[in-house]
Amino acid sequence: MWPGLVGKGSPGAEPFIPLDTMLDLTAKAEVNGVKFDGVDLFLYDPHTSIDIDDAGIKKLADKIRKKGFVVGSVVAPVWFDGSAMGDETKRKNWVTAVAKACRIASKLRELGIRPDGVVRIDSAAGVEDWSKDPKNNTKLIAKTFKEAAKIAKDSGERLAAEGEICWGAMHSWKYMLQLLEEVGQPKVVGFQADMAHTLLYSLGYNAPEHRIFPDKFNWEPGKFHAAMQKLTNALRPWTNDFHVAQNDATVKGSGDHDKTGRHCLATDPNGKLNIARDSGYWLRDQNDKVTKKCRHICWDGCMFPNDTMMKQQTWNDILASMIQVRENHGWHEKSASK
Repeated sequence: MWPGLVGKGSPGAEPFIPLDTMLDLTAKAEVNGVKFDGVDLFLYDPHTSIDIDDAGIKKLADKIRKKGFVVGSVVAPVWFDGSAMGDETKRKNWVTAVAKACRIASKLRELGIRPDGVVRIDSAAGVEDWSKDPKNNTKLIAKTFKEAAKIAKDSGERLAAEGEICWGAMHSWKYMLQLLEEVGQPKVVGFQADMAHTLLYSLGYNAPEHRIFPDKFNWEPGKFHAAMQKLTNALRPWTNDFHVAQNDATVKGSGDHDKTGRHCLATDPNGKLNIARDSGYWLRDQNDKVTKKCRHICWDGCMFPNDTMMKQQTWNDILASMIQVRENHGWHEKSASK
């Protein structure tokens, strides 16, 4: 649901898209009789307050259930008054946001509306600030992550750090790996792989020293395959949540979220990814076997203009792409009753 919020609502930006509208657009999407199963949530006003009480959570669960949906992953709003690399107050605020998100996530699970999913986090630290003391700043971020990991574990939740090039210590695939290894709790703190953002990892945006694609690269299939294998073999073992997405390999944005890659429409002719095929780099291991580590997939399409979001065809195209991913890399599970 966060494409209705990210890059919107600030001065000069487009207005937020209400949660009810986002849910309606999701519910109306259909491709050959197949509909969306659920939604991921951004725990931030005006959609869902991070301070929502138990009654509010139940009301939210009832609303989502009436749409025929479940809830998957939730996003903790760690960056608004916190930072995993900040001073004591900023770090405390960051951990508090995660704790509140874990409470909401676990409550939704208790209400029977959330069968799986993670709590999404990031360092909420700038790349430039991080680069002033990379080693110690990574250690500080890891320390903050560990504090949150204890809370998540006690709540029965898992955390997933999204690999996005705008966040310090997470802005390249190697720095992301170093941070995860420093935390060292793969069962609790993992990696959220977004197909669009991780493509930028391979191109070395914000960290040219870790570019995987060769300098002279024209999207040759062999070179693309080798780079994607190197990237995913490193981060796949840590991946516990997955975003289907498209990217045109450029960096841009909208509103106050303009230092990272913007997602493209599923059908964008400038998109560099073959969504159905390239999702397999993350959802299959090096032996081409489905890992079964992510029990649900999510489409992330942040920073689309509102007029694009309001077109039902946008949602149908997204759903069609997700169905292709499931057909290529999904699996069947026996129900508990059987």
